[in-house]
Amino acid sequence: MEKTLSIIKPDAVKKNVIGKIIDRFESNGLRIAAMKKVQLSQSDAQEFYAIHKSRPFFNDLVTFMVSGPVVVMVLEGLNAVAKNRELMGATNPKEAAAGTIRADFAESIDANAVHGSDSLENAEKEIKFFFAEREIC
Repeated sequence: MEKTLSIIKPDAVKKNVIGKIIDRFESNGLRIAAMKKVQLSQSDAQEFYAIHKSRPFFNDLVTFMVSGPVVVMVLEGLNAVAKNRELMGATNPKEAAAGTIRADFAESIDANAVHGSDSLENAEKEIKFFFAEREIC
């Protein structure tokens, strides 16, 4: 069983589609092992997305991620990283396959509804960023 991190971003939280997104995960074989709603600070967002620090979109990404609360989850299941990424769809919702989370709920490449770990190694780091071991059931 793999674990991966998923974040429902501020745009999707504002749209009140948290439950609809969670249903996509659960209906497709992923189990929620941990979940919480948090408001990221500027420093939290900068640290979490530090891998993108040299990219031109970094400051806009940080500003967006602190614009409202997010829902962070540990998803667990067979091939959880790949399954979550498949369910999310392409980063740009205009390129995302019909029926994916981003095709259905995202507004733009910047406000794209969800984040998901891109590898097992990153999933482990990202999960530790948000969750203590005792919070994961």
